[in-house]
Amino acid sequence: MLETFERAALEAGKVIMQVYLEGCPSARKADNSPVTIADERAERIIITQLEAAFPDTPIIAEESVAAGNVPAIGASFFLVDPLDGTREFIDKRREFTVNIAYIRDGRPLAGIVYAPALGIAFSAENDKAEKLLVNEHFQVIRRTAIRVRPQPADRTALASRSHNSPETDVFLSANAISRCTNIGSSLKFCMLAEGLADVYPRFTRTMEWDTAAGDAVLRAAGGSTVTLDGLPLTYGKTSQPHDSDFANPNFISWGGARSAIERA
Repeated sequence: MLETFERAALEAGKVIMQVYLEGCPSARKADNSPVTIADERAERIIITQLEAAFPDTPIIAEESVAAGNVPAIGASFFLVDPLDGTREFIDKRREFTVNIAYIRDGRPLAGIVYAPALGIAFSAENDKAEKLLVNEHFQVIRRTAIRVRPQPADRTALASRSHNSPETDVFLSANAISRCTNIGSSLKFCMLAEGLADVYPRFTRTMEWDTAAGDAVLRAAGGSTVTLDGLPLTYGKTSQPHDSDFANPNFISWGGARSAIERA
């Protein structure tokens, strides 16, 4: 499965970088979030690859959902965000990512996060997480196992560059966190996974395709993502009384699994 994810993500990243370098106009979806032709082209590539390799597994993909194409899901399905960090992409920042995840019984068991402008990717499967170095020809040239670091007394937090909130500031103050780095896209999960930071609180709205691949990498590296009641964040949330299908509640991602449960 991870070979398919990797091949699809690299091919999608190549198309995204072509659009990134050439420039393109953006539009607004019904929820007022931005979308570009890069999102749409990348998603078509990923869906084609997944359907060919796993024809019986439903695919929940961001742009398809926006267009009203939402297949019924069972215990297993894919979540796809072809271009997370579209605002970064439009603003010519390099933090945007390609995201593909496999969900089973509500848990993200495999995934890939690829940042084509940075030449790095992160993958996870079977409790094994790796950082990949990708060259200018969109080929993986190095793989390194990654692991979260032990929770230090002086923790470093990560926050969304485009979606920060007053609640985040309150959380940082209440947990005596003095250092906070703002960064876009799902790379925040991956920074926790490779031991570069310790906690990522999120108190603004996200969708499951925004978080699943990065969450898979983080969990495989020894971290966790929990809701504000301390329970693991789950996937495949439909028929929610107070929000749309596949919307996430507020959550906190931690670089150390024990600390996640104890301090949530």
